[in-house]
Amino acid sequence: MALHDTIISFDSVSFEYAHDKPLLKEASFSVRRGSKVTFMGQNGAGKSTILKLIAKTLKPKSGSVNIVPKLSIATAHQVMPHADRQLTVREFFQKCFDEKKYDLDRRIHEILEVVHLHAPLDKIIHAFSGGQQARLLLAAALIQEPDLLLLDEPTNNLDKDGIAHLTEFLIKYQGTCIVISHDEDFLNSFTEGVLYLDIFTRKVEQYVGNYYDAVAEIAVRIEKENRKNAQLAKGIQENKDKANMFAHKGGKLRLVAKRMREKVEEYEENKVEVRREDRTIRSFTIPSQEELYGEILTISSLTVIRNHQATIKKAKVALRKNQHLLLTGPNGIGKSTLLESIATGTAKGASIGKDIRVGYYRQDFSTLNFEDTVHQALQKSLKESGDPVLEERLRAVAAGFLITKELVHAKIGTLSEGQKGLVSFACLVLLKPGLLILDEPTNHINFRHLPVIAEALDEFDGAMVLVSHVHEFVNQIRIDEVLDLEK
Repeated sequence: MALHDTIISFDSVSFEYAHDKPLLKEASFSVRRGSKVTFMGQNGAGKSTILKLIAKTLKPKSGSVNIVPKLSIATAHQVMPHADRQLTVREFFQKCFDEKKYDLDRRIHEILEVVHLHAPLDKIIHAFSGGQQARLLLAAALIQEPDLLLLDEPTNNLDKDGIAHLTEFLIKYQGTCIVISHDEDFLNSFTEGVLYLDIFTRKVEQYVGNYYDAVAEIAVRIEKENRKNAQLAKGIQENKDKANMFAHKGGKLRLVAKRMREKVEEYEENKVEVRREDRTIRSFTIPSQEELYGEILTISSLTVIRNHQATIKKAKVALRKNQHLLLTGPNGIGKSTLLESIATGTAKGASIGKDIRVGYYRQDFSTLNFEDTVHQALQKSLKESGDPVLEERLRAVAAGFLITKELVHAKIGTLSEGQKGLVSFACLVLLKPGLLILDEPTNHINFRHLPVIAEALDEFDGAMVLVSHVHEFVNQIRIDEVLDLEK
């Protein structure tokens, strides 16, 4: 097949997980060989579902997903599957192939060089940091040498160097690539087309050009549609007023009134449905625990990991009310491990003040029980805060994070990763923590929400420890102290 021929097409595809709750309604689009395409859309719109339809792990309710014969497809998923976390590196990569590969070790070493990760092949996956696991997921897709590469939020957990290496790879990549990401600059560096999944119409819009070209085209179209509708609305009102006036005059003027009403109907039919932009979460505040005194968190020593070897280092940190600490260092140095040990009270060189409520935002959302409904998770946080469990307050907070009536009663495990992130923030609001611990809180979150979240963290007046590789996000937040594990 020639370069640029269509290799994937969706023909009026509809899909739903539950009856009368569609994710796609007669969606149609196509992807050409060798192209690099990004998927845009609000959290929970169904972008990851489309990748699963392409990979044939899901089947459409109606319509057809057409893929050229013998097209090899590999997916780099957002999150390491729980079942794979107990595997060694070698076992993890062997799962990528149906048959035993006798040169597997050589292949693994070569592909780990591509993603800039050096790791012993007998090391257990769960011992790697979130950023290192993200590189392993990418490497597992690349080692298959697919015709089509599907990347679901590949920059999550990656540090600046990791994103730079991935960007360079994708620019040079000769195959076809479809990417889901909320990182605007990353997308704009290599994309040649945009597919926008509209959460309101449940259809896919196709745009030519890079990410910023698509955003600009969408903005111009919305402005044009709004202008046209404003003119039609003016005409509708004028004709309604005239029709009402002539209707009371009698005689031939009643015929004029009838024509006016017909004109109104014509104008109404010509009004276009303006594409609604993704909604942004409401501005919010994370209230802190009342009566916070003295040192909330102290760190006197910590463990730093270099070349897969742990070393204990001395530190001198004492956080009080209204103090924010930024924890920095490259992937794999031990940031997430330190945060988890602090949050669970197992850190040998760190201690939390008595009766301090800890709000812990984990990058894998494992602080949430995936079998709970969203309502149950929010209710638990409200109870833990000591406030009265008022349904009205719970619903109001949920609505601010775009958690609809339907989502409130959905199980956490059925939500998209982005929706789990928003539920986690809603839980923090209801919890009223004295100490806030945040591990990569921008992962999976729609970029429209990030300024709102940054503002809330900036204003938090308890103690806070933050890990984030997104410098633009961190720059919007007041940081009082930086602890660099690399130094």
